[in-house]
Amino acid sequence: MTRNRTKRKENKEVKEPKEKKKGGKRMKKGALAHAVISAFQSSPKEAFNYKQISKLIGAESQVQKLQVVDILYDLSADDFITEIDRGRYRLNDLGTVAVGIFNRRSNGKNSFIPEGGGSPVFVAERNSGRAMQGDKVKVQLFAKRRGAEPEAEVVEILERTERMYVGKLQVTKGFAFLVTEDKTLANDIFISRDKLKGGKNGDKAVVRIVEWPESAKNPLGEVVDILGTAGENGAEMHAILAEFGLPYKYPAAVEKAAEKIPERVSEEEAGKREDFRNVLTFTIDPKDAKDFDDALSVRRLRNGNWEVGVHIADVTHYVKPDGIIDKEAYNRATSVYLVDRTIPMLPERLSNLICSLRPGEEKLCFSVIFELNENADVKHSRICRTTIRSDRRFTYEEAQQVLETGKGDCKIELLALNAMAKKIRAQRFRNGAINFDRYEVKFEIDEKGKPLNVHFKVAQDANRLIEEFMLLANKTVAEFVGKATREKAKKTFVYRIHDLPDPEKMENFATFVRRFGYKMKTDGKKSDVSKGINYLLDAVQGKPEENLIETLAIRAMQKAKYSTDNTGHYGLAFDYYTHFTSPIRRYPDMMVHRLLERYMADGRSVPKVKYEEMCDHSSHMEQVAANAERASIKYKQVEYMSDKLGMVFDGVISGVTEWGLYVELNENKCEGLIPIRDLQNDYYEFDEKNYRLIGRRRKYQFRLGDSITVKVANANLERKQLDFMPVD
Repeated sequence: MTRNRTKRKENKEVKEPKEKKKGGKRMKKGALAHAVISAFQSSPKEAFNYKQISKLIGAESQVQKLQVVDILYDLSADDFITEIDRGRYRLNDLGTVAVGIFNRRSNGKNSFIPEGGGSPVFVAERNSGRAMQGDKVKVQLFAKRRGAEPEAEVVEILERTERMYVGKLQVTKGFAFLVTEDKTLANDIFISRDKLKGGKNGDKAVVRIVEWPESAKNPLGEVVDILGTAGENGAEMHAILAEFGLPYKYPAAVEKAAEKIPERVSEEEAGKREDFRNVLTFTIDPKDAKDFDDALSVRRLRNGNWEVGVHIADVTHYVKPDGIIDKEAYNRATSVYLVDRTIPMLPERLSNLICSLRPGEEKLCFSVIFELNENADVKHSRICRTTIRSDRRFTYEEAQQVLETGKGDCKIELLALNAMAKKIRAQRFRNGAINFDRYEVKFEIDEKGKPLNVHFKVAQDANRLIEEFMLLANKTVAEFVGKATREKAKKTFVYRIHDLPDPEKMENFATFVRRFGYKMKTDGKKSDVSKGINYLLDAVQGKPEENLIETLAIRAMQKAKYSTDNTGHYGLAFDYYTHFTSPIRRYPDMMVHRLLERYMADGRSVPKVKYEEMCDHSSHMEQVAANAERASIKYKQVEYMSDKLGMVFDGVISGVTEWGLYVELNENKCEGLIPIRDLQNDYYEFDEKNYRLIGRRRKYQFRLGDSITVKVANANLERKQLDFMPVD
C-alpha cells in the first residue's frame, strides 16, 4: 500500500457499502485516527497489529479496518509508532519521562512545564490523571508527530499543591456545590453537607479540594472559610484576595506579638542616633494614607547649599529576623492595594502607628542625608540612623497648592525642594531614563463600596518632588554597597533591576506605531532607544491613542524585578538601584535595611543563593499583588457600568484576539469585550501579526488602536467581564 494511495484516501471521502453494522455508530476518519492514537498511548509498552487495534477501538467494518491500516502506516511514517516486526506496532519509545509543573485550564487546554524551564507541552484532559493546577507531576512525553504539537500524559502526581478555590455555594437539601469561575478548573466542586462549615446558598466561600476519585466527575471539597453573601463589597474584595492566594486577615498570634512592641522611643535609643528632631521635617502622601514611611527634612547651610534628609521608617529596629512578625511579612512580601482598602504587609500597630512617621511624634529612621547646591548637584551624602519629629503632614494636594501659589506652610523649603527635584529629573532624562508618567484610574465609592464615579489621578509637581528624592536615596544606597573598590570587596546585596527591552518586541512595537504616523528608533545605544521612546510618549500626549500606545510601550519593556545580580535599571538609566524607601509595605526594603546595617558595621557578605531565593519570592509576590489589584479595579469597573446597559460610548480597540475585540472607553477607561460572534456582517479571522480581525468576504478590518462606538450589552460581576456590541 503506497504513501500516495494513503494521501488520496485522506483527501477523498470513502463511501462504505450499505451493510448492516454490528457495532455502534460508524466513526469518521479523524475520530478513527484519534482512537488509534489513544489506544497506543493507553498501552505504551504493548505491540498491536491492525486487527487488534481495530477490535480495541470498535472498527468492525472492512472499510474501517482498511482505514486503520492506512492510519498505522501514517503514524509509523511520522515516527509516532514503531514497527517492531512485520505488521506489529508499538508506541515509539523515543518518548521520555519528565518532571515538572502541571497547569490546568477550564477549556481543557492543560499543559506541562518541565523543571528548569522549557516550552509548555500539551496534556489532553483524558491524559491528565486528575492532576490539579500547580501540582508537581511526572509525565510520559509522547513521540512528536509531524505537524502536531508535542503531547504528554501524567503518569504520577509527585507533589500536590495546597490550593484554595473561591466561588458561590449552591446548597440543596442533601449536598452542595461550589460554582467557581476559576480559569484552572472546569468542574464545580462537590461538598457534602457536613463539610459546609455553616455555609448557606448564595454565600461566597473558600474551598479546599480533598480528593478527586477516578470514578467521580467532580472533585470533592470542604469549606475552609465563608466570606459573606455574594455581591456584598467586603465578600467580593476578600474573594479577590483569596482567588490569588493572598491573605485577607491577619493571624491573631502576629497581632498579639505586635501589641507587645513599645510605642515610645527611649532616650537611650535616641541618643545612639543623629538627632534631627529640631530640623524642619514633613511628609507628603495621598490624603487617605496612614502608613507614612518616608519624610523629608530640609535646611539651608551656611555655605548656601541645601541639606536634604530622606528619612525612612526604621522598621527593622522593631521587626527582628525570623520572628513571627518577620516570617508573616516575608510570606506576604508586599502590601496589597485594592480599590477600597489596603491589606498591609505588617500589622497595623506597626504600619499605621509605631513605624508611621506621624506629625508631632518622635520616630526612629534610617536616613540618607544629602548636601546639594543650587544646580541640584550632590556635593556630599551619608547614610545614618536618626531620630526625627515630623512638623507637618501634607497631602499631595496641599503641597501642590503651596507650589502653585507660593503661599502656605514651609513654602520656602517646598519651593527649593521642587526646584532641585526638577533639575534632578531633567538630568535623569538626559541620561536616558524613560518617562512613563501615566495616570491612575481612581473610583469615588460610597460607604458600602459602590462606585459612584471614575476619575483619573495625574502626577503633579508634588508627586514628582517626592519621587525624585526617593529615587536619589535608593540609587545612593545601591551605589554605597554595590560599587566595589580596592579597599571594599563586592558583597551580596538586593538590587532592583530592569533589563533592556527585547529587540523583537521593540521592533513589533515600532511597526505598530508607524500605523499612527509615528517613527521610533529601535537600535543604536541604549540611551538612543530610550530617548526615542520618550519622543514618542511626548508626541502622543492628548491624542486618542495615547493610553493604548503607552500601554503597549510598557508591555514591550522587560519587567523590573529583585536580584542579587546587578545589571542596572534601564528604565531609570541607573547603573545601581535598589528599594530602600518603603520598608512598611515592601519586604525587599527590609532586606536592604538589614544588609546596609550589617555592611556599615563591616560585616561579612551574606549567602548569595539564599538571598536570590528571597528576591525571586519577592518578585513573584509583587506580581501576584499587582494582579489582585487589577482584578479589584476590573470588578469596580464592571460594577460601575452595570447600570449603564444599552448606553452608547466611544472607545478605542485596546486588544485583538481570536475570540474578539477588547475596547477601552474614552470617557472612563473601562474595558470590555466584543465577542467575535457579535461581528455579524462577515466571518472574521484573526491576523496576529498585524493586530487585527479581517473579514473573509468583505475584507473589513478591526485593528488595534482603531476608534469604535459600542453599546454596553452585559455586565457580569462574577466573571468581572463587560460585554459590548458594535454600533454601526
